[in-house]
Amino acid sequence: MNGTQTLSRALDILFALAEESGTLTVSEIAQKVSIPESTTYRFLQTLEQNGIIERRGKNQIGLGLRILDLARSLNMQFQRDLLPLALPIMEKLTETVQETSVLFVRTGVNAVCIQNVKSRGLIQFSIENGRILPLHLGASGKCILAFENLKVTERIMSSLENDQERARLSVELEHIRARNYCITKGEVDPDVFAIAAPITDGQGPVIASLSVAGPSFRCNKEHDKAIIARVVSAAEELSALMGNKQGFNPDKKTQINS
Repeated sequence: MNGTQTLSRALDILFALAEESGTLTVSEIAQKVSIPESTTYRFLQTLEQNGIIERRGKNQIGLGLRILDLARSLNMQFQRDLLPLALPIMEKLTETVQETSVLFVRTGVNAVCIQNVKSRGLIQFSIENGRILPLHLGASGKCILAFENLKVTERIMSSLENDQERARLSVELEHIRARNYCITKGEVDPDVFAIAAPITDGQGPVIASLSVAGPSFRCNKEHDKAIIARVVSAAEELSALMGNKQGFNPDKKTQINS
């Protein structure tokens, strides 16, 4: 097993533990990441020595406290790099469309809200920073999933109940990639619509999604088309600021389907 494969397996173990939100046995971890128990045990020994995982009770494995240090470091990166650039754009977007804007990033097989700017309307969509949603449900998560690597996509697909759900999601992701935005209505909350566009930095896959969300009763074709254009433009502007020099082009015409 080469260095890249070793790192990949170690990350698979961490993702498996993170998705569980609790503890797993060595056997359960081995089954989830599809490697022999003896190999899993060696990986766990190395991770434990570095404080990344810890033993809790008889043969129970959970994430270690060192993960908190990594999480704090990641939060500082977002605070330093992404959020200062995103917040003015989100404030302008919310003021323009009169709906709440939200910024999501991926964590394992979920999407987590790291910033929101609430609408001032009497009836508004409200979400707290730190809210976690499944990556395959809602515009914010799907807009990230559509541009993720094959391993992440396969992990999501394998978690779905049947072939029909997998086929439907596959088609949705293709449409998102073609249009460069996603719109959902009543998918996470029956009374809420959301429109999202991807954020890149020119160095790799999508790093976040920028969305607006509001009450479903305010949706109609003209309303949706106007907001889509605003969200896509704001996402392209933020992408440009994050380093993707081709991301923001005032002459670029993203396909807006009614």
